[in-house]
Amino acid sequence: MQASFMNEHLAQAGLNAPGRGAGLIPAATFAALMALSAGAISILPAGAATSFAAAILVILAVTGICALFLVAFGFLRFSGEAGDCVPAKLICEASGDGLIAVTANGKILYANEAYLALAGAKGPHDATTLEHLLSRWPEASPAVYRLTQAARSGSAAAEEIRISPPLGGTGGGAGWYLVKVRPLPRSGITRGAFWSIADITHPREQQGHAVKELRRRAAYLDYAPAGFLSWSRAGEIDYMNATLAGWLGYGRQEIGTARLTLADLAPADGQALAASLSGGAGGKHGGREFDTVLRCRSGQSPSVRLLCSVLPHEDGAAETSCALVLKRPASDDLAGPPYPGEELFAGIFASLPIAIAVLGRKGEAIHWNNAFARLMPDATNSSGCADKAIFAAIRNKDHAAVAGALAAAFRGTFEIAPVDAGLAGEGDRSARLFFAAAAKETQSGAIVYALDTTEQRALQSNFAQSNKMQAIGQLAGGVAHDFNNVLTAIIGHCDLLLANHRPTDPSFRDINQIKQNANRAARLVRQLLAFSRRQTLRPQILQLGDVLSDLQEMMKRLVGEKTTVELRHGRDLWLVRADLSQFEQVIMNLIVNARDAMPDGGKIILRTHNVLAAECAIFSEPSLVPSDYVAIEVEDFGHGMAPDVRDKIFEPFFTTKEVGKGTGLGLATVYGIVKQTEGYIFCSSEVGKGTKFTILLPRYIPDGPALVQVGKRDNTAADLTGHETILLVEDEEAVRAFCARALASRGYTVLQAASGIEALHIAAEQKGNIDLVVSDVIMPEMDGPAMFTELCKRGIKARVIFVSGYADEAFAHLPKGEDFGFLQKPFSLKQLIEAVKGKL
Repeated sequence: MQASFMNEHLAQAGLNAPGRGAGLIPAATFAALMALSAGAISILPAGAATSFAAAILVILAVTGICALFLVAFGFLRFSGEAGDCVPAKLICEASGDGLIAVTANGKILYANEAYLALAGAKGPHDATTLEHLLSRWPEASPAVYRLTQAARSGSAAAEEIRISPPLGGTGGGAGWYLVKVRPLPRSGITRGAFWSIADITHPREQQGHAVKELRRRAAYLDYAPAGFLSWSRAGEIDYMNATLAGWLGYGRQEIGTARLTLADLAPADGQALAASLSGGAGGKHGGREFDTVLRCRSGQSPSVRLLCSVLPHEDGAAETSCALVLKRPASDDLAGPPYPGEELFAGIFASLPIAIAVLGRKGEAIHWNNAFARLMPDATNSSGCADKAIFAAIRNKDHAAVAGALAAAFRGTFEIAPVDAGLAGEGDRSARLFFAAAAKETQSGAIVYALDTTEQRALQSNFAQSNKMQAIGQLAGGVAHDFNNVLTAIIGHCDLLLANHRPTDPSFRDINQIKQNANRAARLVRQLLAFSRRQTLRPQILQLGDVLSDLQEMMKRLVGEKTTVELRHGRDLWLVRADLSQFEQVIMNLIVNARDAMPDGGKIILRTHNVLAAECAIFSEPSLVPSDYVAIEVEDFGHGMAPDVRDKIFEPFFTTKEVGKGTGLGLATVYGIVKQTEGYIFCSSEVGKGTKFTILLPRYIPDGPALVQVGKRDNTAADLTGHETILLVEDEEAVRAFCARALASRGYTVLQAASGIEALHIAAEQKGNIDLVVSDVIMPEMDGPAMFTELCKRGIKARVIFVSGYADEAFAHLPKGEDFGFLQKPFSLKQLIEAVKGKL
């Protein structure tokens, strides 16, 4: 009965069908009927036989047509089609997993013997569906619900289910089962699902035992009498055992959330430790020892020794580092000092700011402190490789000197000359190395002490450059003073000659040519004075946004049609105090340089913005004093400059232009004007990308409401004649003669003095009847400001105009509140007369 039940449902499910032998009986029956029909035809009369044969043919034809329709619509199948399901049935029966096929309405189509055994069913009629079987355990309900939903949606699913007691069990314990469901393969005939259940209790028990063993071994590491930690390449702590966490005062739960780094645990050298172990060993990940000082939450700083190792990644690169942390033992000498000497020494050695290392004969680093690891990470990453060692951190040109000093140390040489060596890597870094032989009892090798001299060399270089520029400036100032006197005489006497010649006179053109060339020389002298910072500035309170806007049209004409100038003003620019004409000269010189850097045209960007004192660090300039500044940037996108050219651009007479196309004083003038205005100028350039000049002028903060000056002079009166008495004090005879003739030609009474002492005598003879004093600044015996101060002491109230080629400290000795005029040498006849008339 059970066999017929199973076969019936297996046939419906496509898992069972009759074999090929089951079709022999119908075939034999059909053959017998055909034989009997043939016999009947042979014995019947001819007419009856014909009718009988026709009837049989009609019956066979109708039967064949009906069979074709039944096959076409699926109501009739050939027995060979079901024969293929016999292997599937054998597989299902031989499986150790419980298998059951169920229709959509819960009717069991098939269940193998393994399932019947798990379900405790005596036969197929006692079996129940798997979801109904597991519903007796509440803990299995969620998983059964998810599986049932998957079966209804026609998808496959799997769940691991734990139930207690297990299937077929009556005692304690629990069982683990893997339950799967998938739709029936022949769902076109009968919709349903195919379920399987496997007992996985034993594998899960083995897995649980493995987890317990792993936890037990982790506990050994956690509560070992030594600390342990691991960190990533970035120095972030990945793991710390409970022992080390207790030493540092952290709870186990805090380690993962605190996001600690090596720099947090060892502030003095955590970064150096991470750098020395992060993949710099050339693929060798051997162990290394470090002595360092950790920082606890309580504020204590225990000295420890780290036994470090690098864990290689699959590709061989260093990925994670780990270390065993050992506390440094205290002195074993109970009768010794009360402090732990060895621990104290280890802490001092590890935290010394001077780099110290013990080297082997081939330069390999045996022991080193953290300062050495920071200064020469390549040397500590060499892992004792003879071809690298300390030489890996030194530039090739200094290898011979270092090798010689190292050999001398091993020979026991007492005094070894220090070695100044360049350090490998990015930037121009350097160090001074002191070598010494180690103590004989240690037999460790040579000791090297290293001092970082990078900043010192930079300061020395800057100081030397500053001294050179100062010397050139003093020379330029002295030359300019003498040249100004000569040029003043030349220009002045040319004006006197031109006044006595008509334009049609043949000599007029020659005299005018002399004057033009003298003025050209005067411009060169002014540039020298600007570089030497000895020109006389007339500072005004300026709003740079307005000044640059006024210059915009002039800049457009200066750069031409192929180049554009784009102004980008910052908001709410602060005021500055500078000489308007000199500032305009600075901008024009930089614009011209930017234009020349782009011969095919391009764009020049002129920016202005405020710079707070806290933002000065972004310029990375050691000479920049943090303060509030107004920045002016001139940027081009031309050919740029190489570093060796950029370092010389502010030197006078240095130019990269062709002969005759530049004097080499443009940027030197810019440098001098900016420096004399107490500002800064920096240059950044990259070959092929362009150049940017940045000027920083100090912010001007007025005591009261600021009056922004525009730098315009009052119109000079048309009448330039006069009858006042003028005391002319000038030590240069040619200049004095020209000024005296010029002033006398305009009706003034001129009293001439060749020095300040002579001027005092003349003033005493005149009893103070002097309306104006025109005096040179730099003179022998007594300079102009000192002479004017003495006149004021004697009660002589006269206005004064100082003439000079450059400013001098003598102006600082003038009486406070005195108003004086200034006339820059060289000057023309017209400029002299206008200055005198304007002062009177």
